Amino acid sequence: MRNKTTLKGPARLRAAFWNSLTGLRAIWRSEEAFRLEVRALALSVPLAAWLGQSLVQAVALIGAVLLIVIVEVLNTAIEAVVDRIGPEHHELSGEAKDLGSLAVLLAAILAGMIWLAVLIQRILA
Repeated sequence: MRNKTTLKGPARLRAAFWNSLTGLRAIWRSEEAFRLEVRALALSVPLAAWLGQSLVQAVALIGAVLLIVIVEVLNTAIEAVVDRIGPEHHELSGEAKDLGSLAVLLAAILAGMIWLAVLIQRILA
C-alpha cells in the first residue's frame, strides 16, 4: 500500500502545484502534440475575444480548445502508464493508447463544432 502524504491544507496545495509544474515541464519536453495544442490555445484567446459576441461565447471558445489540451495531458498519462508496464506488445496496451487518442480526437471535434457554430452565428447576425 502506498504511503499517503501527511501534508494538509495550504502545504498540500503548494505541493500539488509544484507537482503540476513538474508534469508541465515533462509533457512540454516530450510531446509535440501538446506544444501544438498549447500554441492553438494561445491563439484562441484573441480570436475568441474577436469572434465571440458575448463573454460566455468567448469563454466557450477558449474552453473548447483548453479541453483538447486537458485530454492530451490525460492521454499522455495513459501512454506513460502503459509504457511503464512493459515494452512488449499487448492488445490491451494498444487499445488503451488508441482510446486515449480517440478521446483527443473527440475533444477536437467538439471544439471544431463550437467554433463553427459561433462563426456561423456571427456571420448570420
